[in-house]
Amino acid sequence: MRVNINAVHFRTDKKLDQFITEKMEKLSGLYDGIISSDVTLRLEKSEAIENKVAEIKLQVRGNDLFAKKQSKSFEEATDTAIEALRRQLTRHKEKMRGE
Repeated sequence: MRVNINAVHFRTDKKLDQFITEKMEKLSGLYDGIISSDVTLRLEKSEAIENKVAEIKLQVRGNDLFAKKQSKSFEEATDTAIEALRRQLTRHKEKMRGE
């Protein structure tokens, strides 16, 4: 699976890129119909502590899945977004099987 990581108005470090790629690879192990994923990281313009946003668009055969989560760190936001996508993927697989 191809993973595109886009950071809006900042550069990500290798550690964050590796973290995201590893998490997305685990997600691709659940379903082999995943074509690619686009991960967008950005900072909200607010004074709140939880101002880091991770948006993940997953291109799956027959559908696109999307999750957007906000947290105090990019790792935590990515983790919760991937967990939401995992649930969506499970539902998508069941629907494809006709259950």
